[in-house]
Amino acid sequence: MCAIEAGRRGRRVVVLDHARAPGEKIRISGGGRCNFTNRDAGPRNYLSANPGFAISALKRYRAQDFIARIDRRGIAWHEKTLGQLFCDGSARQVVDMLTDDLREAGGELRLATAITGIERAADGFTVATTTGSVACRSLVVASGGKSIPKMGATGFGYEIAERFGLALQPTRPGLVPLTLDPAQLERLAPLAGVAVEGRVSHGKTRFEEGLLFTHRGLSGPAILQISSYWREGDEITLALAPHTDIFARLRDMRAAHGRQAPATALATLLPKRLAQLIAEREAGPANLADLSDKALRRIDEAVNGWRLKPTGSEGYRTAEVTLGGVDTAGLDSRTMEARTVPGLFFIGEVVDVTGWLGGYNFQWAWSSGWVAGQVA
Repeated sequence: MCAIEAGRRGRRVVVLDHARAPGEKIRISGGGRCNFTNRDAGPRNYLSANPGFAISALKRYRAQDFIARIDRRGIAWHEKTLGQLFCDGSARQVVDMLTDDLREAGGELRLATAITGIERAADGFTVATTTGSVACRSLVVASGGKSIPKMGATGFGYEIAERFGLALQPTRPGLVPLTLDPAQLERLAPLAGVAVEGRVSHGKTRFEEGLLFTHRGLSGPAILQISSYWREGDEITLALAPHTDIFARLRDMRAAHGRQAPATALATLLPKRLAQLIAEREAGPANLADLSDKALRRIDEAVNGWRLKPTGSEGYRTAEVTLGGVDTAGLDSRTMEARTVPGLFFIGEVVDVTGWLGGYNFQWAWSSGWVAGQVA
Protein backbone atom coordinates (compact mmCIF):
# COMPACT_ATOMS: atom_id res chain seq x y z
CA MET A 1 0.00 0.00 0.00
CA CYS A 2 2.76 2.44 0.92
CA ALA A 3 4.73 1.67 -2.25
CA ILE A 4 1.63 2.12 -4.41
CA GLU A 5 0.82 5.51 -2.90
CA ALA A 6 4.42 6.72 -3.13
CA GLY A 7 4.60 5.58 -6.75
CA ARG A 8 1.42 7.44 -7.59
CA ARG A 9 3.08 10.58 -6.26
CA GLY A 10 5.84 10.13 -8.80
CA ARG A 11 8.40 8.61 -6.45
CA ARG A 12 10.65 5.88 -7.76
CA VAL A 13 9.83 2.85 -5.62
CA VAL A 14 11.53 -0.51 -5.07
CA VAL A 15 9.97 -3.15 -2.81
CA LEU A 16 12.46 -5.66 -1.40
CA ASP A 17 11.02 -8.99 -0.23
CA HIS A 18 13.01 -12.03 0.86
CA ALA A 19 10.05 -14.31 0.03
CA ARG A 20 9.74 -16.05 -3.33
CA ALA A 21 6.11 -14.99 -3.78
CA PRO A 22 4.38 -11.74 -2.77
CA GLY A 23 1.71 -11.42 -0.10
CA GLU A 24 2.06 -14.84 1.50
CA LYS A 25 0.30 -13.77 4.70
CA ILE A 26 -2.56 -12.38 2.63
CA ARG A 27 -2.73 -15.60 0.64
CA ILE A 28 -3.19 -17.87 3.67
CA SER A 29 -5.48 -15.59 5.65
CA GLY A 30 -9.14 -16.36 6.17
CA GLY A 31 -8.75 -19.95 5.07
CA GLY A 32 -7.51 -18.76 1.68
CA ARG A 33 -10.29 -16.19 1.22
CA CYS A 34 -8.55 -13.26 2.95
CA ASN A 35 -10.37 -11.48 5.76
CA PHE A 36 -9.19 -8.24 4.16
CA THR A 37 -10.69 -5.75 6.62
CA ASN A 38 -13.33 -5.25 9.28
CA ARG A 39 -16.20 -2.91 8.58
CA ASP A 40 -16.11 -1.61 12.16
CA ALA A 41 -12.34 -1.10 12.54
CA GLY A 42 -11.56 1.69 14.99
CA PRO A 43 -8.97 2.58 17.64
CA ARG A 44 -10.71 0.55 20.37
CA ASN A 45 -9.95 -2.64 18.41
CA TYR A 46 -6.18 -2.26 18.82
CA LEU A 47 -3.67 -2.88 21.60
CA SER A 48 -0.69 -0.58 22.06
CA ALA A 49 1.30 1.05 24.84
CA ASN A 50 -0.17 4.24 23.33
CA PRO A 51 -3.82 3.39 22.55
CA GLY A 52 -4.37 6.69 20.74
CA PHE A 53 -1.53 6.27 18.25
CA ALA A 54 -3.62 4.48 15.61
CA ILE A 55 -6.39 7.10 15.53
CA SER A 56 -4.86 9.33 12.86
CA ALA A 57 -4.06 6.61 10.32
CA LEU A 58 -7.37 4.78 10.82
CA LYS A 59 -9.31 8.01 10.30
CA ARG A 60 -7.41 9.04 7.19
CA TYR A 61 -7.63 5.66 5.48
CA ARG A 62 -10.72 3.81 6.64
CA ALA A 63 -12.07 0.33 6.12
CA GLN A 64 -14.58 1.89 3.71
CA ASP A 65 -11.69 3.19 1.60
CA PHE A 66 -10.22 -0.28 1.18
CA ILE A 67 -13.68 -1.73 0.48
CA ALA A 68 -14.07 0.83 -2.30
CA ARG A 69 -10.72 -0.29 -3.70
CA ILE A 70 -11.89 -3.91 -3.65
CA ASP A 71 -15.13 -2.91 -5.38
CA ARG A 72 -13.33 -0.98 -8.11
CA ARG A 73 -11.29 -4.09 -8.81
CA GLY A 74 -14.51 -6.10 -9.13
CA ILE A 75 -13.65 -8.52 -6.33
CA ALA A 76 -16.80 -10.07 -4.90
CA TRP A 77 -16.93 -10.24 -1.12
CA HIS A 78 -19.22 -11.07 1.77
CA GLU A 79 -19.56 -10.30 5.46
CA LYS A 80 -19.40 -13.19 7.89
CA THR A 81 -19.82 -12.14 11.52
CA LEU A 82 -18.85 -9.12 13.58
CA GLY A 83 -18.01 -6.98 10.55
CA GLN A 84 -15.47 -9.43 9.10
CA LEU A 85 -15.20 -9.13 5.31
CA PHE A 86 -13.93 -11.97 3.09
CA CYS A 87 -13.40 -12.50 -0.62
CA ASP A 88 -16.01 -14.75 -2.23
CA GLY A 89 -13.20 -16.24 -4.27
CA SER A 90 -9.51 -16.47 -3.50
CA ALA A 91 -7.17 -14.33 -1.42
CA ARG A 92 -4.99 -14.35 -4.52
CA GLN A 93 -7.35 -11.71 -5.93
CA VAL A 94 -6.20 -9.23 -3.27
CA VAL A 95 -2.54 -10.05 -3.86
CA ASP A 96 -3.00 -9.60 -7.61
CA MET A 97 -4.81 -6.29 -7.08
CA LEU A 98 -1.97 -4.90 -4.99
CA THR A 99 0.83 -6.12 -7.25
CA ASP A 100 -1.01 -4.80 -10.32
CA ASP A 101 -1.50 -1.42 -8.62
CA LEU A 102 2.19 -1.33 -7.75
CA ARG A 103 3.19 -2.04 -11.33
CA GLU A 104 0.78 0.60 -12.67
CA ALA A 105 2.25 3.11 -10.21
CA GLY A 106 5.69 2.43 -11.66
CA GLY A 107 6.98 0.48 -8.68
CA GLU A 108 9.39 -2.44 -8.85
CA LEU A 109 9.02 -5.63 -6.79
CA ARG A 110 12.16 -7.64 -6.13
CA LEU A 111 11.41 -11.07 -4.70
CA ALA A 112 13.89 -13.55 -3.18
CA THR A 113 15.99 -10.55 -2.17
CA ALA A 114 17.49 -10.57 1.31
CA ILE A 115 18.78 -7.40 2.96
CA THR A 116 22.33 -7.79 4.25
CA GLY A 117 22.98 -4.30 5.57
CA ILE A 118 21.59 -0.77 5.95
CA GLU A 119 23.69 2.36 6.29
CA ARG A 120 22.80 6.01 6.71
CA ALA A 121 23.92 8.14 3.78
CA ALA A 122 24.15 11.90 3.31
CA ASP A 123 20.93 11.99 1.29
CA GLY A 124 19.13 8.97 2.76
CA PHE A 125 20.10 5.33 3.08
CA THR A 126 22.10 2.64 1.33
CA VAL A 127 20.57 -0.83 1.49
CA ALA A 128 22.81 -3.78 0.67
CA THR A 129 20.96 -6.83 -0.67
CA THR A 130 21.71 -10.19 -2.22
CA THR A 131 20.77 -8.71 -5.61
CA GLY A 132 22.77 -5.49 -5.32
CA SER A 133 22.72 -2.21 -3.40
CA VAL A 134 19.85 0.27 -3.39
CA ALA A 135 20.22 3.97 -2.56
CA CYS A 136 17.08 5.69 -1.30
CA ARG A 137 15.92 8.90 0.32
CA SER A 138 13.15 7.17 2.25
CA LEU A 139 13.29 3.71 3.79
CA VAL A 140 10.00 2.11 4.84
CA VAL A 141 10.15 -0.99 7.05
CA ALA A 142 7.10 -3.22 6.56
CA SER A 143 8.69 -6.48 7.67
CA GLY A 144 5.94 -7.72 9.98
CA GLY A 145 6.62 -9.52 13.24
CA LYS A 146 7.81 -12.94 14.38
CA SER A 147 4.54 -14.79 13.85
CA ILE A 148 4.47 -17.91 11.65
CA PRO A 149 8.24 -18.36 11.21
CA LYS A 150 7.73 -21.19 8.69
CA MET A 151 6.71 -18.43 6.27
CA GLY A 152 10.01 -16.68 6.88
CA ALA A 153 8.88 -14.29 9.61
CA THR A 154 11.73 -12.88 11.72
CA GLY A 155 12.46 -9.99 14.05
CA PHE A 156 14.46 -8.20 11.35
CA GLY A 157 12.34 -5.05 11.53
CA TYR A 158 13.04 -4.73 15.24
CA GLU A 159 16.77 -5.04 14.55
CA ILE A 160 16.54 -2.14 12.10
CA ALA A 161 14.72 -0.03 14.68
CA GLU A 162 17.37 -0.71 17.32
CA ARG A 163 20.13 -0.09 14.77
CA PHE A 164 18.83 3.47 14.40
CA GLY A 165 18.20 4.06 18.09
CA LEU A 166 14.44 3.50 18.28
CA ALA A 167 12.99 1.85 21.38
CA LEU A 168 10.96 -1.35 21.32
CA GLN A 169 8.01 -2.53 23.35
CA PRO A 170 8.46 -6.17 24.48
CA THR A 171 7.16 -8.64 21.92
CA ARG A 172 5.08 -11.78 22.47
CA PRO A 173 2.72 -13.98 20.44
CA GLY A 174 -0.82 -12.69 19.97
CA LEU A 175 -4.04 -14.21 18.63
CA VAL A 176 -2.70 -17.61 19.61
CA PRO A 177 -4.10 -20.82 21.17
CA LEU A 178 -3.47 -21.22 24.90
CA THR A 179 -1.96 -24.32 26.49
CA LEU A 180 -2.76 -26.13 29.74
CA ASP A 181 -0.60 -28.15 32.12
CA PRO A 182 -0.50 -31.98 31.90
CA ALA A 183 -2.85 -32.47 34.86
CA GLN A 184 -5.47 -30.18 33.33
CA LEU A 185 -5.08 -31.82 29.94
CA GLU A 186 -5.61 -35.26 31.45
CA ARG A 187 -8.84 -34.14 33.13
CA LEU A 188 -10.08 -32.43 29.97
CA ALA A 189 -8.92 -35.10 27.50
CA PRO A 190 -12.53 -36.24 26.79
CA LEU A 191 -13.31 -32.72 25.55
CA ALA A 192 -10.73 -32.58 22.74
CA GLY A 193 -12.57 -31.46 19.63
CA VAL A 194 -15.61 -30.09 21.50
CA ALA A 195 -16.65 -26.61 20.37
CA VAL A 196 -19.19 -24.15 21.78
CA GLU A 197 -20.24 -20.57 21.21
CA GLY A 198 -19.00 -19.17 24.49
CA ARG A 199 -17.64 -16.14 26.25
CA VAL A 200 -14.08 -15.82 27.54
CA SER A 201 -13.11 -13.15 30.05
CA HIS A 202 -9.85 -11.77 31.38
CA GLY A 203 -10.46 -9.05 33.92
CA LYS A 204 -12.88 -6.59 32.32
CA THR A 205 -12.08 -7.76 28.79
CA ARG A 206 -14.40 -10.33 27.25
CA PHE A 207 -15.03 -11.88 23.86
CA GLU A 208 -18.05 -13.90 22.81
CA GLU A 209 -17.26 -16.19 19.89
CA GLY A 210 -16.37 -19.80 19.20
CA LEU A 211 -14.33 -21.74 21.75
CA LEU A 212 -12.60 -25.07 21.09
CA PHE A 213 -11.05 -27.62 23.46
CA THR A 214 -7.91 -29.16 21.93
CA HIS A 215 -5.30 -31.79 22.80
CA ARG A 216 -2.99 -28.95 23.87
CA GLY A 217 -5.48 -26.68 25.61
CA LEU A 218 -7.89 -24.07 24.26
CA SER A 219 -8.40 -22.49 20.86
CA GLY A 220 -11.13 -20.91 18.74
CA PRO A 221 -11.77 -17.23 18.00
CA ALA A 222 -12.70 -16.24 21.56
CA ILE A 223 -9.50 -17.77 22.94
CA LEU A 224 -7.34 -16.20 20.23
CA GLN A 225 -8.85 -12.82 21.07
CA ILE A 226 -8.31 -13.10 24.83
CA SER A 227 -4.76 -14.41 24.33
CA SER A 228 -3.64 -10.91 23.36
CA TYR A 229 -4.69 -9.67 26.82
CA TRP A 230 -3.68 -12.73 28.86
CA ARG A 231 -0.32 -12.85 30.63
CA GLU A 232 1.43 -15.87 32.11
CA GLY A 233 0.06 -16.66 35.57
CA ASP A 234 -3.33 -15.07 34.89
CA GLU A 235 -6.67 -16.85 35.04
CA ILE A 236 -9.33 -16.70 32.37
CA THR A 237 -13.04 -17.38 32.87
CA LEU A 238 -15.13 -19.43 30.46
CA ALA A 239 -18.89 -19.09 30.05
CA LEU A 240 -19.92 -22.10 27.99
CA ALA A 241 -23.60 -21.13 27.68
CA PRO A 242 -23.44 -17.37 28.30
CA HIS A 243 -27.07 -16.65 27.44
CA THR A 244 -28.58 -19.51 29.43
CA ASP A 245 -29.54 -19.40 33.11
CA ILE A 246 -28.27 -22.89 33.89
CA PHE A 247 -29.54 -22.82 37.47
CA ALA A 248 -33.09 -21.91 36.42
CA ARG A 249 -33.18 -24.50 33.65
CA LEU A 250 -31.91 -27.29 35.90
CA ARG A 251 -34.32 -26.31 38.66
CA ASP A 252 -37.22 -26.57 36.20
CA MET A 253 -35.97 -29.95 34.98
CA ARG A 254 -35.62 -31.14 38.56
CA ALA A 255 -39.27 -30.30 39.19
CA ALA A 256 -40.46 -31.99 36.00
CA HIS A 257 -38.01 -34.90 35.71
CA GLY A 258 -36.48 -35.48 39.12
CA ARG A 259 -35.16 -38.94 38.30
CA GLN A 260 -33.18 -37.64 35.33
CA ALA A 261 -29.39 -37.71 35.55
CA PRO A 262 -27.73 -34.26 35.65
CA ALA A 263 -25.59 -35.22 32.64
CA THR A 264 -28.73 -35.98 30.62
CA ALA A 265 -30.29 -32.68 31.63
CA LEU A 266 -27.14 -30.69 30.86
CA ALA A 267 -26.81 -32.40 27.48
CA THR A 268 -29.93 -30.51 26.37
CA LEU A 269 -27.97 -27.29 26.93
CA LEU A 270 -24.37 -28.25 26.10
CA PRO A 271 -22.48 -30.72 23.89
CA LYS A 272 -22.86 -34.21 25.37
CA ARG A 273 -19.22 -34.79 26.32
CA LEU A 274 -18.98 -31.40 27.98
CA ALA A 275 -22.23 -31.96 29.87
CA GLN A 276 -21.05 -35.35 31.08
CA LEU A 277 -17.69 -34.10 32.33
CA ILE A 278 -19.21 -31.19 34.25
CA ALA A 279 -22.03 -33.28 35.71
CA GLU A 280 -19.69 -36.04 36.87
CA ARG A 281 -17.35 -33.51 38.44
CA GLU A 282 -20.02 -31.43 40.19
CA ALA A 283 -22.87 -33.87 40.89
CA GLY A 284 -21.44 -37.37 40.90
CA PRO A 285 -23.96 -40.24 40.52
CA ALA A 286 -26.95 -38.33 41.96
CA ASN A 287 -30.23 -37.69 40.15
CA LEU A 288 -31.62 -34.18 39.76
CA ALA A 289 -34.05 -34.78 42.62
CA ASP A 290 -31.11 -35.43 44.94
CA LEU A 291 -29.50 -32.06 44.22
CA SER A 292 -30.12 -29.00 46.36
CA ASP A 293 -30.36 -25.48 44.97
CA LYS A 294 -26.80 -24.98 46.20
CA ALA A 295 -25.65 -27.96 44.14
CA LEU A 296 -27.47 -26.65 41.06
CA ARG A 297 -25.81 -23.26 41.51
CA ARG A 298 -22.46 -25.02 41.69
CA ILE A 299 -23.17 -26.62 38.31
CA ASP A 300 -24.24 -23.23 36.96
CA GLU A 301 -20.93 -21.76 38.11
CA ALA A 302 -19.03 -24.64 36.50
CA VAL A 303 -20.73 -23.93 33.17
CA ASN A 304 -20.67 -20.13 33.09
CA GLY A 305 -17.94 -19.26 35.56
CA TRP A 306 -15.31 -21.90 34.82
CA ARG A 307 -11.91 -20.53 35.83
CA LEU A 308 -8.79 -21.88 34.21
CA LYS A 309 -5.15 -20.88 34.44
CA PRO A 310 -3.35 -21.52 31.13
CA THR A 311 0.34 -22.31 31.42
CA GLY A 312 1.35 -20.68 28.16
CA SER A 313 0.56 -20.36 24.48
CA GLU A 314 1.50 -22.26 21.34
CA GLY A 315 3.94 -19.45 20.58
CA TYR A 316 4.92 -17.74 17.37
CA ARG A 317 4.55 -21.01 15.45
CA THR A 318 0.76 -20.60 15.35
CA ALA A 319 0.30 -16.99 16.49
CA GLU A 320 -1.45 -14.81 13.93
CA VAL A 321 0.27 -11.62 15.08
CA THR A 322 3.11 -10.29 17.21
CA LEU A 323 2.24 -7.99 20.09
CA GLY A 324 4.62 -5.15 20.90
CA GLY A 325 7.25 -3.90 18.49
CA VAL A 326 8.60 -0.49 17.53
CA ASP A 327 7.61 1.94 20.27
CA THR A 328 5.12 4.44 18.90
CA ALA A 329 6.66 7.18 21.06
CA GLY A 330 9.42 7.31 18.47
CA LEU A 331 7.07 7.64 15.48
CA ASP A 332 4.90 10.43 14.08
CA SER A 333 1.33 9.06 14.04
CA ARG A 334 0.45 11.21 11.01
CA THR A 335 3.22 9.81 8.79
CA MET A 336 4.76 6.77 10.57
CA GLU A 337 8.17 8.46 10.23
CA ALA A 338 10.79 8.05 12.95
CA ARG A 339 11.03 11.30 14.90
CA THR A 340 14.81 11.11 15.25
CA VAL A 341 15.69 9.60 11.85
CA PRO A 342 14.22 11.61 8.95
CA GLY A 343 13.29 9.38 6.03
CA LEU A 344 12.91 6.19 8.10
CA PHE A 345 9.36 4.82 8.40
CA PHE A 346 7.80 1.81 10.13
CA ILE A 347 4.36 0.48 9.18
CA GLY A 348 2.10 -2.47 9.87
CA GLU A 349 2.74 -5.26 12.34
CA VAL A 350 6.34 -4.26 13.12
CA VAL A 351 4.88 -1.29 15.03
CA ASP A 352 3.45 -1.61 18.54
CA VAL A 353 -0.14 -1.61 17.26
CA THR A 354 -1.93 -4.97 17.27
CA GLY A 355 -5.52 -5.52 16.20
CA TRP A 356 -8.19 -7.96 17.24
CA LEU A 357 -8.94 -11.06 15.21
CA GLY A 358 -11.19 -10.42 12.23
CA GLY A 359 -9.52 -8.21 9.61
CA TYR A 360 -8.29 -5.50 11.97
CA ASN A 361 -4.59 -6.17 11.43
CA PHE A 362 -4.92 -5.98 7.67
CA GLN A 363 -6.74 -2.68 8.05
CA TRP A 364 -3.87 -1.37 10.18
CA ALA A 365 -1.46 -2.45 7.44
CA TRP A 366 -3.51 -0.62 4.78
CA SER A 367 -4.00 2.50 6.92
CA SER A 368 -0.44 2.86 8.20
CA GLY A 369 0.93 2.10 4.74
CA TRP A 370 -1.34 4.65 3.10
CA VAL A 371 -0.36 7.51 5.42
CA ALA A 372 3.34 6.72 5.04
CA GLY A 373 2.90 6.59 1.28
CA GLN A 374 1.70 10.19 1.23
CA VAL A 375 5.10 11.49 2.38
CA ALA A 376 7.77 8.77 2.01
